[in-house]
Amino acid sequence: MDPAVVELNHKIDALTAQVMYLSEQAQLAERQRQDRAELMRDLTPVAEEGFRLAVEQLEEIQDYVDLSDLLRLFKRLLRNGRNLDKMLDQLESLSDLLATVSPLADEAFAKAIDTLAEMERKGYFRLARNGMRSLDHMVTSLTEEEVGRLADGGESLFGAIKEVSQPETIRILRDILLAAGREIGRPVDISYLGLLRQLGNPEVRRGLGLMLRVLQAVGAQVPASGHEAVSTQAAKG
Repeated sequence: MDPAVVELNHKIDALTAQVMYLSEQAQLAERQRQDRAELMRDLTPVAEEGFRLAVEQLEEIQDYVDLSDLLRLFKRLLRNGRNLDKMLDQLESLSDLLATVSPLADEAFAKAIDTLAEMERKGYFRLARNGMRSLDHMVTSLTEEEVGRLADGGESLFGAIKEVSQPETIRILRDILLAAGREIGRPVDISYLGLLRQLGNPEVRRGLGLMLRVLQAVGAQVPASGHEAVSTQAAKG
């Protein structure tokens, strides 16, 4: 085949390809133009409705808003752009913190609910309700003078409890109770001879002496009745 004919065929093929490409581009541009036109037809009613609503809302506030106010607000937003950006960063950090803490808070809340349920089962709340009812009855039934005396007595009682709670006092009471517990199960000779024999024990005599001293202290604190006073004076006479 003649080389000139072959070259002509190549040129015709290249031209045909270019024509097809241009045709495809033209069709694509036409489709895009149609899509834009269709989009504008769809958006036009929405934009008109939005514009109408905006005009109605602006008419309601036109007495309270001035164009200078809007411009001043816009300029202020521009000046505080960095501050707004920092605030958004802080909000994002806070959101991340809440996302991290939320599971822990849920677990703590569930634990608190379980603890409260256990306290209710054991009767803590019932005791608190009864205590509040007793306290309310006490407050409404006592006069101011009686409350003052109760407070003074409470201070004395707390002082006595403080003294009794000393380690040495607690140790003595514990030893006495342990010794009494051991002796209770043992047989006791209550005959006169047995009692006289026990009086020969120095520890028994010391215990009796301490008990008599305690009884003397108790008697000194308790005021004597009329009959007891007469008997005391007769004994002294």
